Amino acid sequence: MTPLLTSFRLLGGALTAILFFASPVSADDAPLPNPTSEDFCIAVQNMLATTEVESTNTVFNDMPEYRHSKPSPDPLMIYQVVTYDEKRPVMVSCKIKAADHIRAVHGEDAAGEQGNCADVTKRVKAQAIAELEVDNPDNVVEKAKLFVIDVNEPFTTGRSYLSDFELSFEGDDGNIHFNSPGLQVNWDDWKYWIMPNMIRGQTYCHIPTVSYMKAVATGAVEPGTVMTTADDAPTQPFAQ
Repeated sequence: MTPLLTSFRLLGGALTAILFFASPVSADDAPLPNPTSEDFCIAVQNMLATTEVESTNTVFNDMPEYRHSKPSPDPLMIYQVVTYDEKRPVMVSCKIKAADHIRAVHGEDAAGEQGNCADVTKRVKAQAIAELEVDNPDNVVEKAKLFVIDVNEPFTTGRSYLSDFELSFEGDDGNIHFNSPGLQVNWDDWKYWIMPNMIRGQTYCHIPTVSYMKAVATGAVEPGTVMTTADDAPTQPFAQ
């Protein structure tokens, strides 16, 4: 195992892992949009910034464009890219605005409490379980219920956010863990005042998809998928 993946597990796994068993999805927890839709990161923006400010999302077809994109608050412009395993979307990456920057630009009532990337991954897990319960044996559903969502400490640099990482892995506890790393650079945090305005007030996330979680639960995919944001990352489904 590389030092990068080892340190990532220690930071975002064993030290901060939280095990969430399945619970009923409330009326406020509507299913997430299709991961290939521009609505996906819009939903993530609304959820993590607790906002209803209208946003415009651009979905890129290649990773370099996503890497170089920077969200802006007015108008609220956000960005998305999807990583595939052949035809299966396995991860959605979102660049959205932090709640405090939306408040600074659109008013104090424009956004609420700031969420984190793991909040979305918990929603993904609940949705995966609900879909698996429809037509899968109990042992598959129970396996998914034992998935651990690791609450990874957010990065503060784009380079770290764009580093390779394991989307899932089998932990020392015997359970399958899912990472959802992100970047958080708050607008109002004095530590970042020296930084250019274009990189302040940002929230970035890498989020596993429902279809990927279901594939891991059924055994169609083994845990240990390593994600990359290199130029040749597969950001479109494989055409046969």
